[in-house]
Amino acid sequence: MNEAGVEQASLVLLVDDDPDIRQLIGDFLAQHGFRIAAAGNGAEMDRLIAAERPALVVLDLMLPGENGLAICRRLSAVRIPVIMLSALGEETDRVVGLELGADDYLPKPCSPRELLARVRAVLRRHEGVEPSKDAVYRFAGWSFDARRRELSSPGGVVVALSSGEFRLLSAFLERPLRVLSRDQLLDFARGSSAEVFDRAIDVQVSRLRKKLADQGGADLIVTVRTEGYMLAVRPVLR
Repeated sequence: MNEAGVEQASLVLLVDDDPDIRQLIGDFLAQHGFRIAAAGNGAEMDRLIAAERPALVVLDLMLPGENGLAICRRLSAVRIPVIMLSALGEETDRVVGLELGADDYLPKPCSPRELLARVRAVLRRHEGVEPSKDAVYRFAGWSFDARRRELSSPGGVVVALSSGEFRLLSAFLERPLRVLSRDQLLDFARGSSAEVFDRAIDVQVSRLRKKLADQGGADLIVTVRTEGYMLAVRPVLR
């Protein structure tokens, strides 16, 4: 809300070195109710974020100076949702972008209408991502605080999670001892409007498993051959 107590439209920050693309996308999103800020590189983006935290960043992969992948990693660390755009549409590029914490990925050129749908879907997921505002799950000595978005190991080590890993772990904790297919995990952790991209989920699960395994939780998420993945313990919700 602003100082007068009136709720403001969500701010979308466009980061692309092509001013024509910034203008085209910005005008279209503005016509559909979003406030728009635009930057041509990472330094300009940082100045805008310092002035106001955006609801979402639409980020080009190929930028002068700091590239989009490095910027995506930084934004994921502070839990700002990211939709990555790239003229490089290969599967490897999508995997890397999603692995670094992007919430969605679209090849360029993309339809403004499709981008609008993805923006709305990502914002909906982030608005409703937490299973309960004050939920704290305890499982196998671990603690997962949904309100603080914090995962702590049995030894008290706080394990940093990207926004994608946070949603994925939330999905497992809400559905323990239940085999979840890749399609289900895409729906739970990324939203039903997301492109079904099996390997993206495999990458996210692998990263989450590694973080758990590094602190002694190697067997918490198991693979059920040909079917999907399962959280192998039942958490206690405090």
